[in-house]
Amino acid sequence: MKILVVSDEESKYLWDYFDATKFKDIELVISCGDLKAEYLSFLVSVIHAPLFYVHGNHDSDYKVNPPEGCQCIEDKIVTYKGLRFLGLGGSHRYSAGDHQYSERQMKWRLSKLKPRLWLHKGIDILITHAPAYKLGDGEDLCHKGFACFREFMDAYRPKLLLHGHQHLNYGRNERIHHYNYTKIVNAFGYYIMEI
Repeated sequence: MKILVVSDEESKYLWDYFDATKFKDIELVISCGDLKAEYLSFLVSVIHAPLFYVHGNHDSDYKVNPPEGCQCIEDKIVTYKGLRFLGLGGSHRYSAGDHQYSERQMKWRLSKLKPRLWLHKGIDILITHAPAYKLGDGEDLCHKGFACFREFMDAYRPKLLLHGHQHLNYGRNERIHHYNYTKIVNAFGYYIMEI
C-alpha cells in the first residue's frame, strides 16, 4: 500500500502545483497534525483516498472547522486494508492550549486503550503528532518527545510510528529513525512511503 503522510507545513507542491498523475497510486493519506483543515479537505478530494488525521498542538480551530471528508482517529484503532492504525495526537504541555499533555496524561491515554489493543491483537502503525523521546525530538519542552511512546513500542512492536511536530528545518534533518522493531518517520511537509 502506498501512503502519503503530511504534517506541520502545507506543501506548495501538493496544494498550488498539484499533479494528479504523481499521486494516482496513493491508497491512504495520513496527517500527523498542524495543517489547515482546508488543506486536508483539498487533499482528500483530489487524491480520492481516505484521509486519517490526529490533532497537532495548533489544531484548535478543528473544533468549529474540521477537515471535510477526513476521519479523526484520536484515541481509536482503525483497520484499513488489513493494517491496524492507532492515533494519538498532541504535544507536551507547554501552555494552556488545546491538544497538549503531560507525560502522565499521555501515558494515561495509552493505558485506557489496552482493552482495544488486546481485542485487535496490537497495532501495525502508531500515528502521533509528537515524536518519541530522544528519537528525532527537540530539547525544549514543546518539542520534547514522549517517553511512553518508547514504552509502547517496547510492548506492542508496531511496524511504524508516523509523527510530525519536529520540523526538519529545526536543525535535525533526519526524517527516518529506527527503534528496535519500529521504523519511525517524521511526516514534516510530505513524504510518500510504501508498506
